[in-house]
Amino acid sequence: MIKKLLKGAKGYEKQSILTVVLVLLETALEVILPMFMSNILNTMQLYSQPNPLKEKLIYLDFSTWRIVTALPETAVTSAMLTNTVVTYGILMVVSAVLSLTFGALAGKLAALAGAGFSKNVRASLFAKIQDFSFSNVDKFSTASLVTRSTTDVNNAQQSFMMIIRTVIRAPAMLIFSAVMAVIKAPNLAWIFLVAVPLLGLVMGVLATKVHPLFKSMLTKYDKMNADVQEDLVGIRVVKAFVREEYEEEKYRRQTEEVRKAQLKAEKLMVLMNPLVSVIMYGAIIALLVIGGTDIAKGKIQAGTLSSMMTYCTQILMSVMMICFIAVQLVMSKASIDRIYEVLETNPDIEGTDNDKTVNSGSIEFKNVNFSYSNNAENLTLENINLSIKSGETVGIIGGTGDGKSSLVQLIPRFYDVMDGEVLVDGTNVKDYSLYNLREGVSMVLQKNVLFSGTIRENLLWGNKDATQEEIESACKAACAHEFVTSFPDGYETDLGQGGVNVSGGQKQRLCIARALLKKPKIMILDDSTSAVDTATDARIRQGLKELDKDMTTIIIAQRISSVENCDKIVVLDDGKINAVGTHKQLLKSCSIYQEVYHSQQKATAEQEGGEVNA
Repeated sequence: MIKKLLKGAKGYEKQSILTVVLVLLETALEVILPMFMSNILNTMQLYSQPNPLKEKLIYLDFSTWRIVTALPETAVTSAMLTNTVVTYGILMVVSAVLSLTFGALAGKLAALAGAGFSKNVRASLFAKIQDFSFSNVDKFSTASLVTRSTTDVNNAQQSFMMIIRTVIRAPAMLIFSAVMAVIKAPNLAWIFLVAVPLLGLVMGVLATKVHPLFKSMLTKYDKMNADVQEDLVGIRVVKAFVREEYEEEKYRRQTEEVRKAQLKAEKLMVLMNPLVSVIMYGAIIALLVIGGTDIAKGKIQAGTLSSMMTYCTQILMSVMMICFIAVQLVMSKASIDRIYEVLETNPDIEGTDNDKTVNSGSIEFKNVNFSYSNNAENLTLENINLSIKSGETVGIIGGTGDGKSSLVQLIPRFYDVMDGEVLVDGTNVKDYSLYNLREGVSMVLQKNVLFSGTIRENLLWGNKDATQEEIESACKAACAHEFVTSFPDGYETDLGQGGVNVSGGQKQRLCIARALLKKPKIMILDDSTSAVDTATDARIRQGLKELDKDMTTIIIAQRISSVENCDKIVVLDDGKINAVGTHKQLLKSCSIYQEVYHSQQKATAEQEGGEVNA
């Protein structure tokens, strides 16, 4: 897991390494402070009793400005006491200031490295998601990908900062303090050998229990985010059906599930503090009892016991910190695993390095079978054989779920076939680079998506270098120019998020214009004129043909009127091609087409108050 985290620090190695070095220096200085205080207290005790030194003492003689080494059995004088107190007092102040400085610098550098880490991980996630096929996105779900890119990255960032600071500091403090404790009073050091493993065992057991609980909590968090996203996207539908109370209640249930999952995990976490406190204070009590007895017997001095108390606290706090880190990393492991599940997922669809471009709009389906689940027993499209010449206008009709959208999404390789092949310009789509293939194909999806920004900025998605003349030409072909110029700001009109400032029909026409600016060889309109009237629909189809006579156009529609003038019409039924022909041919030979045509004619006649001829 740590190896995975460190991958995200690329470009911020300098800050990360400096943080580690500064943390080590800060810790070393903190560990030295009790030793300085111990020397002062011991010297004061021996001077007041008086007794000779029990250990070697090094201090600065301020009368001669020389460093003096006083050996054991040396009598403690007033001058020696003064020099010792001043020397170690100055060293304590300097050590404390340096420790504070190193700690502050380490904190700043850790924050920089952590921010860089999150930037790298988010950028990597976003780039990976951009490479995903539709099936990859379907596998994770949009809501889950959002959670992984936000909440999970934040958790991983905290873990990374913890690694370069606390994970270094805690073991260093433990080792340095243990060494000093053994040096100062080896007969008391055994207390740590009992307390440290006991703390580690307690925290290790808690860590193994907590991880699955937090993993479960994040799954529920995904579900909650999915509901929020669904409600925000469909807020107009919610209000139209007066379902606010229902959605609020559903959301309350989701948040309650998240709360319960989090509470269940946190209940184990709260056990940590009391258990650690019992062990830590038990060790301190043992140290006081045994150390106090040794002082009474003259085995150690008060200053030594004081330093041992400090080292005991430092050691046990370090162990507690290590255990806390372990629990936090275990908690974060669920987030880190979720992030790397995305990063290590290979896109289902990858292009080649072939530089071949799409030069004509010819399309051919050869014995194509397709299933979203890659299950041969559950085919969405079965045995599709279809040939479309360059420049043809082809209509596709069929009932809901008959595979119309699935068929055309195979052309730009949003999905891949299970069996057979799809040829564009005589070449298998798998032999193109994805960029070159999709540059040659424009597709206006069923769900029309516009982005925050102006009309011009949205249109330039089709061609970032398009001139004003080209923009207006595409908009005229899509019957959008007239309503765009009716706005006070024209093409500089701000659309708002998702194009909320335009109607459904206007949004569809802008999406068609955007697709036309690519100057594609193949234009696919997936039920993209459903929100416009029949007359405007006809004008759009005429505009497309006049704009580029060599462009192959595929129109998926529910209305017969949208496809009746096509060069040929494909009738799909339950994932199979039922018939192919012109409007007149299908009226004579295809019962499905006849049924759709007459039902629509009847509906039109009833709306107009007239009759339909059978």
